[in-house]
Amino acid sequence: MSEKYMIVGLGNPGSEYERTRHNIGYMVVDRIAQEFNAQFRKGRGAYHHATTVIEGCKTILAKPLTYMNRSGLAVAQLLNYYDIDLSQLLIIFDEVDLPFGRVRVRKQGGSGGHHGINSVIQHVNSHEFARLRIGIGTEYAKKDMIKFVLSDFTRNEQQELEAIIALSVRVVSSFIRDGIDRTMNAFNQTSSESQ
Repeated sequence: MSEKYMIVGLGNPGSEYERTRHNIGYMVVDRIAQEFNAQFRKGRGAYHHATTVIEGCKTILAKPLTYMNRSGLAVAQLLNYYDIDLSQLLIIFDEVDLPFGRVRVRKQGGSGGHHGINSVIQHVNSHEFARLRIGIGTEYAKKDMIKFVLSDFTRNEQQELEAIIALSVRVVSSFIRDGIDRTMNAFNQTSSESQ
């Protein structure tokens, strides 16, 4: 079991944010921990982390405690502590430019205006890391962006949320088992955003 992977779900700590759209990354890593019998604990830095085995590989699950806009600080601390290469890092986060429930896997790229990803890029000094973007809905007014991402999912959306989280867990397993390119081919519904 020589290979190590790190799966980081972005979100905001605190019960008031627990089920908000911005915390879909937290929700996915929490589900992975539940399915793979891993227990989160406080780390030496600004994060909670858990260790498990997925697809035969040691896998670190993590949730930054820095609030979304400073997520990169925790990610950099985690990479340093566990000595993980960027090629074996996957960041999971919410995406307002994707329809609710749509997932997109990317190998690298800019932040797309996402403050959490922007912070990660700055702190790890690279944009070359894999990310899983989960659509939280595009029906927002730009001036209400913050209010939208910090809102709870609607009742109808909550009924679909379990299936979306389960799909995201499958993406994570595929990333570890098959690599980023095959995962993009398997889960991206269009090719225009696959790079």
